[in-house]
Amino acid sequence: MPRPARSIDRIPVPGSGAGPYALTAGPDRALWCTLVHSGEIARLEPGGRLDVHRLDSASCGPSVIAPGPDGALWFTRLRDHRIGRITVSGRTASYPVPTPDSGPFGIVCGPDGALWFTQTRTGRIGRVTTDGRMTEFSLPAAGAFPSAIADGPDGALWFTLNQADAVGRIGLDGEVVVHPLPTPKAAPVGITRGPDGALWFTEIGAGRIGRITTGGRIDEFPLPDPACRPHAITAGPDGLCWFTEWGAGRVGSVDGDGRVEEYDLPVGSSEPHGLAFGPDGALYVALEIGEIARLEV
Repeated sequence: MPRPARSIDRIPVPGSGAGPYALTAGPDRALWCTLVHSGEIARLEPGGRLDVHRLDSASCGPSVIAPGPDGALWFTRLRDHRIGRITVSGRTASYPVPTPDSGPFGIVCGPDGALWFTQTRTGRIGRVTTDGRMTEFSLPAAGAFPSAIADGPDGALWFTLNQADAVGRIGLDGEVVVHPLPTPKAAPVGITRGPDGALWFTEIGAGRIGRITTGGRIDEFPLPDPACRPHAITAGPDGLCWFTEWGAGRVGSVDGDGRVEEYDLPVGSSEPHGLAFGPDGALYVALEIGEIARLEV
């Protein structure tokens, strides 16, 4: 049975249909959240103050956001095929992806000081330097829909291939290795570096949490509700990996042995997407209904 969180606060995001999507901790001790429907980036302080920064296009579709090596936040613009940058003071810039209709989605800072991102529509991995120079790498599987991307402990980038039921690895030299998953129709989405030195990922199609070592060994852990649709995943300061259940309105945690705990979100919550831990130690979750939930778990 899911547990209740010790406490839950609901932080409304101003505007109609903002669509909070992805969250990350910034270098300024604040949380940064993409508002995919309104074309804005929100900044949330642990005390609850929330500021919204409007981008140059309301329909650009800001999706995943990550801290960069330059003290700014970098994010993908799914709908207008650009990579965005926002400083902690709210100054913005964007850079077009060279390949048209690329659909950039996941993004992470790599060990080389560049930002690496997935291209859902073209089946490529992109790399952008902090001065906006881009390189693109083709993947061997056409139509694989690369989704989330994480930095691995081996100095490479690891990413999910949602439509190919696989997890991929790309080295800084562009060499790609693809690891097929054991479960058909797993449809992996989120991925994160775990506290155990492996990569942990969600299987939204199979209702499982997966783990892959840098050597390619894969383990899968079924969740209590196969239809819960696990989505985003992040490593927590407590040694666990935390994930959202898009279809069940919950968050969950998994330890290194695959033991799962689940927590209900507030009544009326729908489609929890991204999540991140704040500097106050609480877990923050982006909710499609136009709120950010703060949980003490």
